[in-house]
Amino acid sequence: MNTRLPESSEPGESSTILIVDDTPANVAVLADYLEDQGLRIVVAQDGQEGLKRAAFVKPDLILLDVLMPGMDGFETCRLLKEDPAVLDIPVIFMTALTDTSNVVKGFRLGAVDYVTKPIQIEEVMARIGTHLSLRRVNKQLSAKNLMLGQEVKTRELAEEALKEVSAEQSQLIGKLQEAHEQLLQSEKMASVGQLAAGIAHEINNPIGFLNSNIGTLQSYLETLFEALDSCGEAITKSTSCAEVAARFEEVKAKAEIDFLKSDITDLMKESREGLKRVKDIVQALKDFSHVGEANWLETDLHQGLDSTLNIVNNEIKYKATVVKEYGKLPLVRCLASQLNQVFMNLLVNAAQAISEFGTIKIRTGGADEWVWVEISDTGSGIPPEIVNRIFDPFFTTKPVGSGTGLGLSLSYGIVKKHGGRIEVKSELNKGTCFTVHLPVSPLESRQDAGDS
Repeated sequence: MNTRLPESSEPGESSTILIVDDTPANVAVLADYLEDQGLRIVVAQDGQEGLKRAAFVKPDLILLDVLMPGMDGFETCRLLKEDPAVLDIPVIFMTALTDTSNVVKGFRLGAVDYVTKPIQIEEVMARIGTHLSLRRVNKQLSAKNLMLGQEVKTRELAEEALKEVSAEQSQLIGKLQEAHEQLLQSEKMASVGQLAAGIAHEINNPIGFLNSNIGTLQSYLETLFEALDSCGEAITKSTSCAEVAARFEEVKAKAEIDFLKSDITDLMKESREGLKRVKDIVQALKDFSHVGEANWLETDLHQGLDSTLNIVNNEIKYKATVVKEYGKLPLVRCLASQLNQVFMNLLVNAAQAISEFGTIKIRTGGADEWVWVEISDTGSGIPPEIVNRIFDPFFTTKPVGSGTGLGLSLSYGIVKKHGGRIEVKSELNKGTCFTVHLPVSPLESRQDAGDS
């Protein structure tokens, strides 16, 4: 007889079988045949020896006789399954006790199978092949479970490291937020500085000619007083009215009294106009900033646009002609000072986009509880590849040191806060048009009103 293990179940030279049997003849026949099949065989003649050999060799499968002197197979199996080092080794009973109670007892003690004596080699080989294959699969599963456990441990370590990185990132985000707030403050300060420079220029003009006019007026008045003194002196010394009149006319002509009268009138008129300009600029600044107003109020956007134009007049007047096409607008509930900041950013950007001299057009309109403000220029336009990035924080096309790139980002945030949106259309070398769409009564303003 030449029965071999099925190829799919071939264990290979590494598979070890422990045979525990007190009958040498049975052991010899079985061991010889199994060795011919390429299996490594270890033999024990009783239960005690079997336990020691199992602990030392750790075989892949144990063939265990039931009826042995001293410690029988059932007790040997029980002790094997109590030892953590060998409890997972499959045990096949070899027994002539085929009654149900003994078979059940064997399975309850942890055996995986049994063969009946006298032994049929084909049956033994089939059962050995099956259980060695299962043993090999179990080892593979154990190895994979071990690997999986290591992977889980590695992942846990990675998660811990990720938590540490996340904490560091949180700190970094906090620092970035702080830096962002500092940049926002720097942008505000830069805007205030630019605003102050423009206002200083606008105020210096009327103050300059006011000072000049007052100086000239002082000179005129001194001349006039000298003339009057001369007239008084002439009248005192003269002996006839004719001489007095003649002398007075002489003095009057010399002092150019008639010219002084007319010029003093013009000087005072110019001075009043200059003072009115200063008053208008200060009022425009107040209207632009809405000092003391931090709540949502119903506001005239046209008034905000006009006050903003007065503030940035020095930035625009040398670059463009402003054309206003105002439509009919309802009062809009808003934070007026913030919207004026948006208008200022768009107007200043429009002026800076014009290289020589061009036109800035402001159009307004509204419908269905929405209003819009359109600010267009005849400047250089925005390249198509960056038009979608202009509202990103810190993005700027200006030279280093000329801007932080926060103007349009802040404007976008302000408009979004009002429940609106900004649209942009641009064509290279033809110009750009920004359109701000705003709801007449933003939801956030209503919520704030409810909270108050």
